[in-house]
Amino acid sequence: MRYAAGLKKHFPQADVCYVSGDCNANVAEVCRKIPKPSKDSKVLSFCFVDPYDLSVKFSTISKIADRFVDFLILLALGMDANRNLQHYLDPSNQKIDDFLGLPDWRGKWAEQSLNGRVKFPQFLAETYAKQMETLRYLPVAFHQMKPVRSDVRNLPLYHLALFSRHKLAYGYWDDVLKYSTSQLSLGI
Repeated sequence: MRYAAGLKKHFPQADVCYVSGDCNANVAEVCRKIPKPSKDSKVLSFCFVDPYDLSVKFSTISKIADRFVDFLILLALGMDANRNLQHYLDPSNQKIDDFLGLPDWRGKWAEQSLNGRVKFPQFLAETYAKQMETLRYLPVAFHQMKPVRSDVRNLPLYHLALFSRHKLAYGYWDDVLKYSTSQLSLGI
């Protein structure tokens, strides 16, 4: 892994490890790699969840959250959820069931979509945030999530959502949002 070599070169004292593969399948190994607090050493872990779609299961997040972990989660609301709504409404498709950890989400969506005020991406984001509250994370409103849009047609791609059990993290998040600029191109 070229990243490991770069980290070792620039941060030789850093204790860095990688777990390759599907995080849902390897969550036990991921949890084993998270440092454990002790009497002499406090631990605050930060987990950046950066999937290309809505494939990270809520059960995976829940297992990692058993430790003292703050999360920054990319919610692929535009690039996956919005594009595949009809596909996900099919009861045989379990992807959103697993993502939210809720097998009954379709009924809740049917109720909320009747009035037309809530779009599917916002429904998913708010439902996900409520699920994080069940893990003792502080409430996060949809407007507190950072929307990221495509450069080309300004289409919504995803939202970045911070989840923490301590309000201090949200103060830092507010500063990041206040001083952040639009996403920069990779120049490719």
